[in-house]
Amino acid sequence: MARVVMYSTVVCPYCQMAERLLKQRGVGEIEKILIDREPGKREEMMTRTGRRTVPQIYIDETHVGGFDDLSALDRQGGLMPLLAA
Repeated sequence: MARVVMYSTVVCPYCQMAERLLKQRGVGEIEKILIDREPGKREEMMTRTGRRTVPQIYIDETHVGGFDDLSALDRQGGLMPLLAA
């Protein structure tokens, strides 16, 4: 199973929905980087992704994007192959 990293905040409903979808697809562990608890990580996320909003999801080294991107990838059948890599 691929390594999943998610930039998140403690009270982000889209982060929770992304986590729920990933768990439904068999992801046992999500490495969460809480940018509201670690202020330097917000800058890291923005530099790495070019985006300001959470969640920002990486599957291995592939930047998937936010919840809408993750959900669209799942609907198109692209999520499971990425997770299986």
